[in-house]
Amino acid sequence: MMGSLLFASTSCGSDDPKPIVVEQELITTVKLSLVPEGKGQNVTATFSDPDGDGGNAPTIETLVLAPNTTYNMTVTLSDDSKSPSKDITAEVRTEGDEHELFFTATGGLNISSVQKTDLDKNNRPVGLEATIVTGATSSGKLRVTLKHQPNLKGNTSDISKGETDVEADFPAVIQ
Repeated sequence: MMGSLLFASTSCGSDDPKPIVVEQELITTVKLSLVPEGKGQNVTATFSDPDGDGGNAPTIETLVLAPNTTYNMTVTLSDDSKSPSKDITAEVRTEGDEHELFFTATGGLNISSVQKTDLDKNNRPVGLEATIVTGATSSGKLRVTLKHQPNLKGNTSDISKGETDVEADFPAVIQ
């Protein structure tokens, strides 16, 4: 999923308008790392689309989770279209007051809760760290959406506000 460019022009008297270019980062890779509380197997899954939107289809690993288990999850974001790869996670964390990750279980996936555990400078959730609780055996997808919400993020922010920086659907099985 590609970032976007924003073009605006300003005018200073009789001078020609000059474009202002604000470029958002390209995020080609989303990695989920889940560590179960208590005993159990650590789980990782990666969504990778190094050529961005269009071109080749992304590669997506399946999340295989245990039923009735609490996982501590971290999300890492990167731009792998460059060499070397660029880690975008720290930038999202630093600009947390303008970003929020949202997690949506679809297709019958039995996730009983997702609690974001990291906060921005205004004590609002970011979602690079979260606790996920699985329910009974099931399958579906876990959609991870990063929203860019400058001057929009608030105590009632939701997935409908702002622009989508990246969205990844992870096939998931609870077994």
